[in-house]
Amino acid sequence: MKKVLILGGTRFFGKRLVDHLIWEGKSEITVATRGQTEVDFGAEVKRIRMDREDPQSVAEVAQSDEWDIVYDNICYSPNEAKAACEAFAGHTKRYVLTSTLSVYGEPREGSVETDFDPYTYPLQYGNKEDFAYGEGKRLAEAVFFQTATFPVAAMRIPIVLGMDDYTRRLHFHIKHVQQGKPIGMPNPDAEIAFINSTEAARFLAWLGNVSLTGPVNAASKGAINLSAMMQLIETVTGMQAQILKQTVDEDMSPFGVQQSWTMDTSKAEHAGYAFEALMDWFPGLVREIALALQSER
Repeated sequence: MKKVLILGGTRFFGKRLVDHLIWEGKSEITVATRGQTEVDFGAEVKRIRMDREDPQSVAEVAQSDEWDIVYDNICYSPNEAKAACEAFAGHTKRYVLTSTLSVYGEPREGSVETDFDPYTYPLQYGNKEDFAYGEGKRLAEAVFFQTATFPVAAMRIPIVLGMDDYTRRLHFHIKHVQQGKPIGMPNPDAEIAFINSTEAARFLAWLGNVSLTGPVNAASKGAINLSAMMQLIETVTGMQAQILKQTVDEDMSPFGVQQSWTMDTSKAEHAGYAFEALMDWFPGLVREIALALQSER
């Protein structure tokens, strides 16, 4: 049995990762969080408290055992990355960081891993409130890949969707259509990549058990343009969407990018991972959310 430590594993795809590893039955699982979210994983999972922003707390968790794999879902700054690099030196065989498509900067089509090189990015330290989200993640990657003494892989993912998405970004679009509210979209023809929470967890589990290192893109196969997404929502709800290029801030789409925002997943595919096609799960999720929102009314 491999000893697996998950930093942040009590909601969304972190929780899905725990569930997936329990299902696989090949790991002794420890989940380290602040302990603010009540989740019952059963006797198979050990829970310990950790403050991710406190280097001493991270060190105590790191040094409490010898780990085969560490999954870090809650690293948002170079200071947090530095604390982990120091704490886990000599205490883990492999480290998997959750990163983001946002490291590539402004939306673009078909981003590949080399479009942002964390191995040469100038190091700068600070806490997560000192940087915008994307920059914090860029610097976190840079610290890991330039200073860690253990093998590191970083999963770069686009927007993650699921019934358990606490940001409710897809919910926003469906609810607006159901309520007859306008939605602001600067470019409805822009294509966007997604991954669902189940696959994000499955990919993390896979990435922890292969020799691949460095940044690795992960997204469902295929993308969807925003107008096609809205047409699907119209079909499911039986109502017409009101799409405007600009409206009040509260009605602007959280997916409202100016240009296509997709990524190339060839690196993972060449290493043997097969991604699920977007349209194999996306329409079903739209239907499921639409039904759930109706029952909330």
